[in-house]
Amino acid sequence: MKKLILLIFPLLFTAIADAQLTPFEQSKDKNYTATYQQVITYYQALAKQQPQMRLFNYGSTDIGKPLTLVVLSKDKVFDPAQIKKQNKRVLLINNGIHPGEPEGIDASMMLVRDLLKKNQLPKDVVLCVIALYNIDGSMNRGVSRVNQNGPRSYGFRGNYRNLDLNRDFIKADSRNALAFAQILNTWQPEVFLDNHTSDGADYQYVMTLIETQKDKQNPTLAAYTDKTLTPDLYKGMKKSGFEMIPYGAGEQGLPDSGIVSFMETPRFSTGYAAQHNIISYMTETHMLKPFDKRVWATYAFMQNLIGICQRDAKLLGEMKKKVDAEVAQQKTFGLNWQVDESKIDTITFKGYAAEYKTSDVSGLKRLYYDRNKPYTKTVKFYNTYKITATVDKPVAYIIPQAWAKVIDLFKLNKVAMSRLAHDTTLDLQMYYIADYKTGNRPYEGHYLHSNVKLNPVDAKVRFYEGDYVVYVNQPINRYIVETLEPQGVDSFFAWNFFDSMLGQKEYFSDYVFEDVAAKMLKEDPALRKKLDDAKAADPKLAGSAAAQLNWVYRNSPYFEKTYLRYPVGRLLQTTKLDLR
Repeated sequence: MKKLILLIFPLLFTAIADAQLTPFEQSKDKNYTATYQQVITYYQALAKQQPQMRLFNYGSTDIGKPLTLVVLSKDKVFDPAQIKKQNKRVLLINNGIHPGEPEGIDASMMLVRDLLKKNQLPKDVVLCVIALYNIDGSMNRGVSRVNQNGPRSYGFRGNYRNLDLNRDFIKADSRNALAFAQILNTWQPEVFLDNHTSDGADYQYVMTLIETQKDKQNPTLAAYTDKTLTPDLYKGMKKSGFEMIPYGAGEQGLPDSGIVSFMETPRFSTGYAAQHNIISYMTETHMLKPFDKRVWATYAFMQNLIGICQRDAKLLGEMKKKVDAEVAQQKTFGLNWQVDESKIDTITFKGYAAEYKTSDVSGLKRLYYDRNKPYTKTVKFYNTYKITATVDKPVAYIIPQAWAKVIDLFKLNKVAMSRLAHDTTLDLQMYYIADYKTGNRPYEGHYLHSNVKLNPVDAKVRFYEGDYVVYVNQPINRYIVETLEPQGVDSFFAWNFFDSMLGQKEYFSDYVFEDVAAKMLKEDPALRKKLDDAKAADPKLAGSAAAQLNWVYRNSPYFEKTYLRYPVGRLLQTTKLDLR
């Protein structure tokens, strides 16, 4: 392996004595990942020596420490607004979201140093590196990943609140996610990378890759990533000695049964970034490969990505402007997707023979991969997804100011909003939640809703001074629509932001309402016929006095109009509003 590394990275070892070695490099067995304090101390010392590097602290994570962003700028400009005026690109790299997958942490420390020491910073790309995202989990150091081959000690997957932070971006329960959103929306990168380690089957590759799923990506970006950027990354990694395959081998069974491309919805970092029209990737080094190889593979990937971003800097800027304009005018949005099994690609896959032997634990058959039997074969690759739910955007959404977390997240994500200048009754469309399913167990602190059925109703609804108006004519339209439409896979409704409106607040006493209901039916023949028709269609209703009384109550003026009414209104017609 030493010869291979020397061939791949000759510059890395020139004048290495003059470089500041990382804790990973200093370890004899190269099976060590830096602690949080070592990471911060390392970058602080480097920044004192390097005028092209600056550290920024953002927010406060759940353990009370800020997120540290390392920024590298060749011409020493560190103002995000000025960088945009200079027509430079921004590449954002995230590390340690799962601290038990720390390759990016150590690889980035070396790469930052090498780019600075060797004067190799790209001239048209500013690099932003989150030193270590899940600080909480990193400080909970041990050996929790039993399936992984090193390093010998590392952080825990969950943060201080036991949240998986790579499921938290859209709901933003953690202060880590709020700080990340501030970074993303301040620096507005064109390209984003999140470094990880995968589990799953055994195979010959050190590196696998997740990219923004092309079928939910803007067509302009999808064409570029599918035809240019991603293929060039694969070519570059092969040339660097770390041939890649798409992530997912063995996720749906044995690898040679096929690989299904990953659908990264907005709960994940890459799915969230994609809502902002950002090209996004997630590296997944293979857990069973030695830690040093995984670190160097991550190093090589970042080198290749930086090189392509510099090469295509002008094109990336032009595409971002074009896509922002397209999304601002986009009318129909996908909300849910599923893999299209009728469309199958193929890829060459290098694996190991999957065989079975008697388990020493159970005495029954167990799976193992025989590394003495490598193979290369063509396997199926399911890389096409079809949309299962769409929505046409309204002219604007009206959000009552009472839903403060929604408003706060919209502000953080730079959504343009206005406010009603006075109490206003509007003709608009409101959703009633007709049906939904909820998980039986909590998932990341929530009981997720799914399979949401809606009953749209045209209604006159009173909103109040200070309520928010969000026009859907913005580059951030995907974020707006995908969070506010309840049927979306990672909508705010799905994540329980609006659960209080699912509860009925007023009821009736049977013995009192009996007389009221009888009077209503007597005085309203149409209501009586409607009840009779309902009984004829539903034997259970016909056989239950309580159910019939409840039916009358629900069809009476006494029944609360807001029960199961989703509180966000959809303004479908251009309407003159008095705004402030």
